[in-house]
Amino acid sequence: MSRVRHLPPVLQNLPLPIIGAPLFIISNPKLVIEQCKAGVVGSMPALNARPASQLDEWLAEITETLAAWNRAHPDRPAAPFAINQIVHKSNDRLEHDMMVCAKYKVPIVITSLGARTDVNDAVHAWGGVVLHDIINNMFAKKAIEKGADGLIAVAAGAGGHAGVKSPFALIQEIREWFDGPVALSGSISTGDAVLAAQAMGADFGYIGSAFIATTEARASDDYKQCIVDSTSDDIVYSNLFTGVHGNYLKGSIIKAGMDPDNLPESDPTKMNFAGADSAKKAWKDIWGAGQGVGAVKAVVSTADLVARLRREYAAARERLALAAA
Repeated sequence: MSRVRHLPPVLQNLPLPIIGAPLFIISNPKLVIEQCKAGVVGSMPALNARPASQLDEWLAEITETLAAWNRAHPDRPAAPFAINQIVHKSNDRLEHDMMVCAKYKVPIVITSLGARTDVNDAVHAWGGVVLHDIINNMFAKKAIEKGADGLIAVAAGAGGHAGVKSPFALIQEIREWFDGPVALSGSISTGDAVLAAQAMGADFGYIGSAFIATTEARASDDYKQCIVDSTSDDIVYSNLFTGVHGNYLKGSIIKAGMDPDNLPESDPTKMNFAGADSAKKAWKDIWGAGQGVGAVKAVVSTADLVARLRREYAAARERLALAAA
């Protein structure tokens, strides 16, 4: 396979090789705008806009604000933004939300929980790019076969719905046959980790949990503080809450009155992306987070977080250059 990477224009020349993961309930226009202004791809799930009509308002806010930023700062334009679409059959809003995305010609669409040719074709019709998240090489091949432009490799340790594959194995297997855009997800909370992801063959680091502990994120103060206070030892992997295995903060499970060390298994055929069988709803009361939370030491602004990532990334590149000299 050629070593040359083939990136679509929208993903070329980003100030930082980072994509902010779409955070269910938590991501909102304010967070997305600040991510993009800081130089990383900002994203949010379409389902965060409730009612559905709010998605039109939110996309208008994002596109107009970023356009104004670019006019005022031609020397440092904002990074593009992305909208996440759950393409699983349980999402009865998909058709509506895709029509709204088409209206605003959303530059990047992140698809999850199934790969669909019709969705990919619709995005391509307005000139957008599709990145599909996968947890193994088999799903990666299916996604590309069905027309996705790139992949988000969700490795072990990622927040929310996560796989179990080592990032080394997952990226290596994908790069044996695919030379398009790949973002790596899983415990990436530092600039050093972003460079490590690139060293093993990814193009971008995919960061979620660290953005939860920002002032712009639509998460409770308790949730943000739990991110700050936790380490990888406080992450629990379970399928109880949605039917799909994911990583959650132990403290939130305890607070919900459950034993994090003795959680029952859920029926995977009854996937529920809005909540759990218990009275506590997943994501709102059972808080998703990845194993990289140990690197998050304080609640800060998005601009400050990205500035830290930028410094760490530059320092890591310098160390690598010195080691190679």
